[in-house]
Amino acid sequence: MTHCNLTIAASAAVAAMLSAPLVAAQEDHVLIQSDAFEYAAGPGSMAEGAEYAILYGDPAAEGVFAMRLRLPDGFYIAPHHHGQPEIVTVISGRFLIGMGEDPDPEAATALEPGGFFAYPPGMIHYAYTEGETVVQLNSTGPWTITYVNEEDDPRR
Repeated sequence: MTHCNLTIAASAAVAAMLSAPLVAAQEDHVLIQSDAFEYAAGPGSMAEGAEYAILYGDPAAEGVFAMRLRLPDGFYIAPHHHGQPEIVTVISGRFLIGMGEDPDPEAATALEPGGFFAYPPGMIHYAYTEGETVVQLNSTGPWTITYVNEEDDPRR
């Protein structure tokens, strides 16, 4: 019986430790109506034409964040990877996502509104849009993006 109680206690302690960052992240209440997003040009790590809105947190700081990207028709994101997980939901438009260092629109998977992907840190991928496309990116900061080919990095 003692072993069982220790296991339950240990499980409860682990659960409390795992949920602690989530509780801290939920202390700030954020409520935004769907027509109230304010987009700005950028971010600087993406080619001209991209717009973004930070919904929650700060991508440049430690912790959880949520960001929406509004991308024009025909937008291209060259092969790259991130130092953090990338968790994305397509809100509108058509987002084509492909894997590897050699971009091929024909090999990319087209995601419609409601489509979702989650990539671990270091996974090389690229993307295209068809029609104006909005995606929501959730991850942890500080956020990084590293392009496979330096000449594809708009910050250069």
